[in-house]
Formats: sequence, C-alpha cells, structure tokens
Amino acid sequence: MDFLPLFFDLKQSTALVFGASDAAARKVEILLKANCRVVLVTETLNTSLKGYLDSPLFEHYLALNDSLWDSANIVIAATDDASVDEQISDQAKSLKIPVNVVNRADLSNFVFPSIIDRSPIIAAVSSSGELPVLTRLLRNRLEASIPHAFGRLAIIARKYRNEVKQQITAINTRRQFWESVLEGRFADLVFSGQEEAAEDELKAKLNQQLSDKNQVDGEVYLVGAGPGDPDLLTFKALRLIRQADIVLYDRLVSEPILALVRQDAEKVNVGKERSNHLVPQDSINELLVQYAKEGKRVLRLKGGDPFIFGRGGEEIETLAEQGVSFQVVPGITAASGCAAYSGIPLTHRDYSQSVRFVTGHLKNDTCDLPWSEFVQENQTLVFYMGLTGLPTICRSLIEHGMSENKPIALISKGTTRFQKVLSGTLATISELADQEQISAPTLIIIGDVVNLREKLQWFS
Repeated sequence: MDFLPLFFDLKQSTALVFGASDAAARKVEILLKANCRVVLVTETLNTSLKGYLDSPLFEHYLALNDSLWDSANIVIAATDDASVDEQISDQAKSLKIPVNVVNRADLSNFVFPSIIDRSPIIAAVSSSGELPVLTRLLRNRLEASIPHAFGRLAIIARKYRNEVKQQITAINTRRQFWESVLEGRFADLVFSGQEEAAEDELKAKLNQQLSDKNQVDGEVYLVGAGPGDPDLLTFKALRLIRQADIVLYDRLVSEPILALVRQDAEKVNVGKERSNHLVPQDSINELLVQYAKEGKRVLRLKGGDPFIFGRGGEEIETLAEQGVSFQVVPGITAASGCAAYSGIPLTHRDYSQSVRFVTGHLKNDTCDLPWSEFVQENQTLVFYMGLTGLPTICRSLIEHGMSENKPIALISKGTTRFQKVLSGTLATISELADQEQISAPTLIIIGDVVNLREKLQWFS
C-alpha cells in the first residue's frame, strides 16, 4: 500500500496552494468545501479562481513570502512548471510540511483521492496518483450505487444513536438492529424524501425490539467461496461475508476473498489439508454451534461449493440437531471454475455426455474406488484432491481398461493469477507433474474434452 487513506479535519488549518492552473482551481474548491483556509500564490487568476475572491477563507498573494510557509499546514503545487513544482516539493519536505504535487506522485507525500460526497458519509478512491482515469471510472461506479440521500440517512439515524445504545446494550443485538433498520423500510422512506415517516418507522422498530425480551439468536452462514477468483462470488455470498461477526475459513479460501471480511470480524483458520487438520471436523461443528448460541452471525467459508466434497452436509446436520438457524449459499465448485478458466468444457456433444466428480483423496493410498465404472466412453472424470494419489489414479484406470493415451489435465490454483495447467496422458502425466513441480490445490480432469484446451483456452 503506497498511501494510507486518512480523513483529516482541516477547519483550523491553512493550505498553501501554488499555481493558476485548472488543477489548482479544483484543489482550491475541494479545500474550501472542507472549510480549510486557502492561501493561493500566483501572479494571475483564471476565471474559476476569481470566483473564490469573495470567500472569507480564500486569500490571494502575487508572490511568496516566508510568513506564508510558517502558517502552512499542507502544500499543493499545481504550477504546470515541472522545475517550480519540484522546488516547492523540496522546500515543503525540508520544513516537514505534507505536500502534494499535481500528477507527480513521486514528488508528493500525500495525494488527493477521488471523492464521493454524501456528507456526512464520505467515500474516497485513489490509484496512488498513478492512474487517475481508472480512479474516475471506479468513482463513477460508486456514485451510481450510492443514493444521493445517503447522507440524510446517516444524519437521521445519528439522532437516535445514543438512545439505541442505551436501550440495546448487547453489541451483537444492537448491530443486527441497525442493519435491519438501515437496509429496510426506514432507508426506503428516506430515499423517497419521506423523512418524517422514516423517523416514525425507526421509533417503531426500536419499540418492537425492546418489547421482545428474548435474546436475538445467532445464525450460521455456510458459504461457498468458489475456486479462488473473488469475482466468482455470488451477490448473496458477498452480502453475508460482509455482515458476519466471526468467520471460520478453510485453507482453500483465497486471500482476496478473505480481504472482503469486515475488519472488526474475528477470523478463525480451521483449514484442513492432507494429514494436517488444524481443527478436527467435530471441533469445527461444535464451534459453529457455540458461536451461534452466543448470538453471533457465524460465517463458515469454504473453498468451492460446500456440498461437493466440502463436508458441508455434516456441519449443517449438527446445526439442525442443535436447533441453530443456518443458511446455505452454494459456490462455483472447483470443477466448473477450473475447467472454464482452462478452456476445457466438462461436457461436449462430440466428446462427453456425462461428467463424474470423484474424491482423489485415497485413504491409506488404497484403490477402494469403483474403477470399472470410471472406464466409460464419452465421459469426463474430475478428481478433487488427487495430486498425491495421481500415480495410483492413472495406474488403476489403465489396469481397468482405460487407454494409457487418454488425455488428462492438471489445473493448479485454478481461476487465480497463479493458475497453471499441465496436459498429458495417463502414461505421462505423473512424470510431467514431478518435473513441473505442480502443487496443491490441484484439480484433475480426464477425458477427450482435454484436447479442446489448445483451441479454447482464454485465461492465462
């Protein structure tokens, strides 16, 4: 992270601005909106800057004097003269005054973000000064998704903050109350301009909450995080990820997806891998029940889909027995995601009319699988967790009648920027995997559809 985003109160501060460019005018406008005193140093004023002469917070000087440096809390250089801007940057830094040089992040120690103003709600987006066009595009998307009355929503809700805090002392119950209010009819009334009715709705919700003397029960969200790419999350998965109080996650959940979790939420790594279970499955089940009965919203986050070799059924079976409420949100399973990102269709009219998902986690390296059923024409086999047992899988299929020239693909870390795909045959793939040092998590696809990859691959 090149710059740390911060929000400063500049009401008692002075900004020293250099230049008469359009960029200088934009910075002056932003600073005055923040009620900051602005001292502009320039020989000429453009039309935009002349419009600020009547502002009590705006002062114009034709030339610089040392007293102006003494009063400055921040400095902005926007002269359109590279050498002058560099001199201003050097002087400000020597005096340990924060400085921004427009379009020169290398000379700046702070940058102006692109701002979405829904006061008192402020959102800011930055590309660290490197790509302002991208920043503007993202700001436009955010502005389109944040109603203009969002600030009024905050102002009205703020009036009742202390009352709600006094009346609802349990923090989890209070958080759930505010979420139900801010995402419900109260918000709809504010956005439609019916603010008086909105306040009545908020009061009614608070009275209803206080009349219910029962403890608010927790809930478990069993969510599939998909194979790795955060853009493959469902809208519902994203919403539940962002509202959870505590998150129990597996090792296959990617870092970009974990970054979507609320900062104040507790995260517990219960990840499991072959012969190394951080937390045994029975203990995971017990933790889900324990946290939910404490009134928490518990997110059980699993890579792929929780009902495809994810043991999700075992977990919600325990929850059902204990009377704990739960929701299940399916995710894109590794077979679909990795195959699609590798250019390998799992089914194809000419090559495969069925697909079979198989666990490749062979207990004690045994071959206790219906191998004869796997040796079928026009069928695609997908092995999950099969990298360690790859030689056994290939040997067993050949022994039961599958051609040693049957195409096979290994997809490591599929759908992520670290994705690696290795193709071969049943006879050659084990040696190729050793040579290329393929690592887990790896999905195995076996069938004639693998041959289509050379033509259909699109993601690299």
